[in-house]
Amino acid sequence: MKDLGILQRGRSRHRPRYAFHLYGGKYPFIQTGEIREATKFIKKFKQTYSEAGLEQSKLWPKGTLCITIAANIAELAILNFDACFPDSVLGFIPNKELADLDFIYYTLTHFQRELKHIGEGSVQDNINLGTFEDIVFPIPSLPEQKSIASILSSLDDKIDLLHRQNANLEKMAETLFRQWFVEEAKEDWEVFKMEKLISIVSGKGLKKESFIENGLYPILGANGEIGRTNEFLYNEKLIFTGRVGTLGNIFRIENEKVWLSDNTLIIRPLEYFNFIYFLLNNSRLEDYNVGSTQPLIRQSDIKKIEVLLPTKEILKEFESFADEIFRKIKSNQTQIRTLTALRDTLLPKLMNGEVRVL
Repeated sequence: MKDLGILQRGRSRHRPRYAFHLYGGKYPFIQTGEIREATKFIKKFKQTYSEAGLEQSKLWPKGTLCITIAANIAELAILNFDACFPDSVLGFIPNKELADLDFIYYTLTHFQRELKHIGEGSVQDNINLGTFEDIVFPIPSLPEQKSIASILSSLDDKIDLLHRQNANLEKMAETLFRQWFVEEAKEDWEVFKMEKLISIVSGKGLKKESFIENGLYPILGANGEIGRTNEFLYNEKLIFTGRVGTLGNIFRIENEKVWLSDNTLIIRPLEYFNFIYFLLNNSRLEDYNVGSTQPLIRQSDIKKIEVLLPTKEILKEFESFADEIFRKIKSNQTQIRTLTALRDTLLPKLMNGEVRVL
């Protein structure tokens, strides 16, 4: 890879808990979590550097390919803006006369499993700059690189468009929720505690051997999918949230076979599923762990949330509107799965020359 462009480690000499003056400025600071969560492009960030932070780091340009070498090994994503990142991340900027950025991204995606295996077995799984400098990848001519990348990018672009449509659709439903049930709430609406409206249980741990790379069903945790398995706990419509660690993320499941891990709480609304879903989304669950030694939310915390409940007529009207929104979202999700499967099938065939492009 070193022959195809600039390949360097990121730079950050201090950890956040020891140097608060480095943070809170205008320079995005990307960490391994943002790279793992990104779908090809990094479009959001949680922290920023100040001028002092930038002085002890480096600002990488938009279009840099980021590669994690510690914690989440060999995760890949491309910066969609200028940003800094620590030495647990490699930055690659291709020589445009030799390599196409998208092609390099898809090549590393193709070899991602092998790269992850290289880093396994140490005290803390990791790989280093030398790993990538020494690995030889099959690189066709630049025109062929661009042709291969164009095919795969067109599928990713369509997938990204559908994801953005879904985000906008859900935002529409949430906007209506806030308008009807927050901004236009009536004083004569009755107050209930959440325990009257839901049932709630904890998820269940799964043995390590049950994690199967190409398993049939997702294992869902506090941040979404954390693995695959051939077993499932639930096959129904329900809501879940993180119980420990990252709090405040609310997810809904639409009658799909899943395993929900023991760091989640599973919530079944007795009625008015969409209303409860958006209510939880607006309840700032992350604020309920005050005083805990680690971020933690208990079933009792959720049960005691007070709910201002409108008339059944209003609730039914909102449910009908939101159901239509989520039917469209589910249709888009089906298309996303189809396009993702097509892309994942084409990727190895294009990379090994089984399928050629003109």
